Amino acid sequence: MSQRTKGMYYWEHFKTITRHRHVVIRHCFKAGIGFQGLFHDLSKYSPAEFLVGAAHYQGDRSPNEGEREDYGYSKAWMHHKGRNRHHFEYWTDYNPKTRLMSPVKMPKRYVAEMFCDRVAAGKIYLGEKYTDRSPLEYFDKGRNTRMIHPETSAQLERLLVMLAEQGEEKTFARLRAWVRGKGKA
Repeated sequence: MSQRTKGMYYWEHFKTITRHRHVVIRHCFKAGIGFQGLFHDLSKYSPAEFLVGAAHYQGDRSPNEGEREDYGYSKAWMHHKGRNRHHFEYWTDYNPKTRLMSPVKMPKRYVAEMFCDRVAAGKIYLGEKYTDRSPLEYFDKGRNTRMIHPETSAQLERLLVMLAEQGEEKTFARLRAWVRGKGKA
């Protein structure tokens, strides 16, 4: 469904988010954070996110994009990012020195889950077009617009570059070691 049509796609949306979640869970086990992965994206099944997702389902990209096109913002995304610590957007806070919202460095276990999430999203939304370079290409597209802590961004980018150049097996091995305190991302 690349052309957007109005309607409620409950079953299709359910299958997509569940497939995505299962891929993330498998990746989290490879990364050494399996228990954490079991709780990945459970908020997507809440009415605040699921109903909007079904209404804006497209199959080849996030329904949040369709909601943004319709309303100029996504309530489902705001709900989601406020409940899921694997999104860098969760990690912002008021800086008392600058009096501005500023990015906060993410704990490594959430950086690891964010990596797993990005790889899984690429696989689900791109299907057969996915390559190990796809998550890095997506990361590069948003480079100039994201508000992420520089150290968190560098950690994620190192993992994405490694994935693109060396593949999943070596990248997940390094990620698992990093999560356990051995080496760097």
